[in-house]
Amino acid sequence: MTSDFLRCCREAIGASYVLTDAAMATYLTDWRGRFTGRAQAVLRPANTDQIAALIKLCQQYRIPVVAQGGNTGLVLGSVPDASGTAVVLSLARLNQLRSIDPQNNTVTVEAGCLLQQVQDYAAEHARLFPLSLASEGSCTIGGNLSTNAGGTAVLRYGSMRDLTLGLEVVTAEGEIWHGLRGLRKDNTGYDLRDLFIGAEGTLGIITAAVLTLFAQPKARLTAPVALDSPRQALDLLSLAQAQCGAGLTGFELMSDFCLQLVQRHFPQLPFPFAQRHPHYVLLEYSDQESESHAMQLMENMMSSALEKNLIRDAVIASSIAQSQALWQLREHISMAQAAEGKNIKHDIALPVSRIADFISETDALLQTAFPGCRMVCFGHLGDGNLHYNVSAPAGQDDAAFLQQQPAVNLCVHDSVHKYDGSISAEHGLGALKREEIKRYKSATEMAMMTAIKRALDPHNLMNPGKVL
Repeated sequence: MTSDFLRCCREAIGASYVLTDAAMATYLTDWRGRFTGRAQAVLRPANTDQIAALIKLCQQYRIPVVAQGGNTGLVLGSVPDASGTAVVLSLARLNQLRSIDPQNNTVTVEAGCLLQQVQDYAAEHARLFPLSLASEGSCTIGGNLSTNAGGTAVLRYGSMRDLTLGLEVVTAEGEIWHGLRGLRKDNTGYDLRDLFIGAEGTLGIITAAVLTLFAQPKARLTAPVALDSPRQALDLLSLAQAQCGAGLTGFELMSDFCLQLVQRHFPQLPFPFAQRHPHYVLLEYSDQESESHAMQLMENMMSSALEKNLIRDAVIASSIAQSQALWQLREHISMAQAAEGKNIKHDIALPVSRIADFISETDALLQTAFPGCRMVCFGHLGDGNLHYNVSAPAGQDDAAFLQQQPAVNLCVHDSVHKYDGSISAEHGLGALKREEIKRYKSATEMAMMTAIKRALDPHNLMNPGKVL
């Protein structure tokens, strides 16, 4: 039966695009290198019609399908399990930038396009595609859609769901939904688009999308700000929103320990202040008028913050190169963590107003339960998304500390739930948080999600074991 299935796959997409044995290796291990699954084959179709043909074969032979883009996910959502029954469906060859409509401010791209490709394509046409992630050189649009990626500009532009107008999808039955409409208003029934965005490939395969573009700003200023506490950072956010309005596009919180790690492992990156401070905010302002207007507004806002004793120090980048260097400090935190050793990650969302209380209380809880643990707390304060990670105490073996991960997760996630937050802000659930979510979602929510899954994928072949 397996040989018949693989023969049919080779006939559908070409034998050289059906990988087996050792050729599959790079597709089976997750981004962090913590898990390696097994698969019957890796299938690399070239277009939507080929994907539809493959999904129909999977239905005929009852073969589970794990869709994969850049495989940069962190929750085991894009790799197969250990059973070896599934196939990996790589969308890497669906990489066409199909069209751009500057007057409609939309671009139509295939799911295998790298995020950076789409950013560059938009820029060539004097437009901005604002989604920005540290992995933008390797993550794909299909993965961004499947996890409803957020990134550093959600404060101004929203997450991937907000940036998407239409989709092309291959359903679990192998039918093609042609939903590539660049409409901002379409009130004709259920919004099917939103079913597939954030579904992590469990309901169907997203093959292309119509994405929203924006005018390129005339000026973009970046400013690192030093302050005493997350509470002050929240007050600064309110002030910046009042004075900068919609031009405030980024507001990233970083603890001093985060930047200590970056300096330790990436000493070539310049530190912007003469002395250390407890916390920092990296603020970005985009202006549609001029650089001089942007600079005046930013300087006025910083002066107000100093007068109100909200900040200790601030630096406004004087060049694009300096701005890029400042953002590299932020973007290298994850790499610095990895270089320091293994850690326990939490991608959480909280009401913005409650973040300071959450950090204070949860830090104390963890220090009581796991004395000496080191908190790597950073993230998108403007939209309430924190990367709240826990490293082993200095000198303690990483492997021994990781054995306590269930207890650490429970402490953090219970605190998140207490503060009306979410245990997954932008990474998704995958297989890693599939069981954990049952503790925090109501029975009604779980029942509705299960009903949708059964209706659209009755044989449970689309990324089984993920999300549900």
